[in-house]
Amino acid sequence: MTGMISELAKIRALRDQFVPETQTSVMDRAINDLVASGIRNSCLRAGDRVPDFSLPSIRGEQVNVRTLLLSGPIVLSFYRGGWCPYCNIELRALQQVLPEIERLGASIVAVSAELRNRQVESERENALTFPVLTDLGNDVARLFGIVYELDEDLLQVYRERGHELETANGPQGANTLALPATFVINQSGTIRLAYINEDYAERLSTDEILRALKTLSE
Repeated sequence: MTGMISELAKIRALRDQFVPETQTSVMDRAINDLVASGIRNSCLRAGDRVPDFSLPSIRGEQVNVRTLLLSGPIVLSFYRGGWCPYCNIELRALQQVLPEIERLGASIVAVSAELRNRQVESERENALTFPVLTDLGNDVARLFGIVYELDEDLLQVYRERGHELETANGPQGANTLALPATFVINQSGTIRLAYINEDYAERLSTDEILRALKTLSE
């Protein structure tokens, strides 16, 4: 078990131990509902072409995916926000393997629907040196098929826990999230690995990311 996967499991265990069952039952039902909805069947997958998109970085620069691909493959990570402890664990793990990813000629780009000031906090707290892009309203995430609407009972649980989405994402993202997802995209713009999971506590291991990138250079 990699360090990131182990850390994710510990946080999930702490949630089950300390978060009231009235809240965890709502969270878990929402995960089960997402699985039942079949949302993963409509998401982009390996073999699909990555949509052409541009998003602003937290520095205010417009970043275009096709321009990035001119320099090499991309690891594209959609995360829920800095309020999500599982996302922060994943972001730190990606930062740790960034030197290895760059040695393979690739780069990392992270995307969330959070307002820019919130993303700046995440960048600082997680010591990130790769680009973080702002997808207000989850418009680009929709192109990947990974956006879903939260029921009111789940939104209320998040409010009770201090994670009000309207505060984090602005009014345009007040009731939607993107599934945490990781895409490894080759230089021609084809998705070679797509990891999407309805359970926000499950993430793609960095070992698998590195293995996918190594196959691109073989």
